[in-house]
Amino acid sequence: MKIVVGLGNCEPKYAHTHHNMGFLVVECLASKLDVKFKTRECDSLIAKTYIGGEPIVLAEPQTYMNLSGVAVKQLLAKYKCASKDLIVTYDDIDLPRYSVRVRQKGSAGTHNGMRSIIESIATEDFPRVRVGIGRPPSGVPLVDFVLAEVPSADRAKMNDTIVAASEEIYKLICLP
Repeated sequence: MKIVVGLGNCEPKYAHTHHNMGFLVVECLASKLDVKFKTRECDSLIAKTYIGGEPIVLAEPQTYMNLSGVAVKQLLAKYKCASKDLIVTYDDIDLPRYSVRVRQKGSAGTHNGMRSIIESIATEDFPRVRVGIGRPPSGVPLVDFVLAEVPSADRAKMNDTIVAASEEIYKLICLP
């Protein structure tokens, strides 16, 4: 079994912001797998499917970013999964804009949602797919940048990045 968690903020006003890249990636993957987010459990919206007979749970925590670990800990407990069965996807200011990076483990870096997960499940040992959003422009506070909508001029390229990130997650699920 795999649990794929996209990090974001649950209010509609944040839907197309830099900080919602994780939600957008799991929604892209759900579309590719032809499943819908229709269940609420473990403080998350959930979509379930199977790939090659393996159960897959896609999750969007509804706890807000900084408390994402609460939902992830509940999901791992409910489905009796270890951290190696978890894949997390999220935005990352420390990566160049439009880049995707896959890591098998690591620190939270500057990301509060990842910090919450690592603290809640007491390990850094789980795969993650990071979507590069780049640093804020000079003079723009970080919080204003990550909570700002992706500019319309950047949306097509960012959408390509979201698709690429969902493909990386699919590979992680399907590879032994």
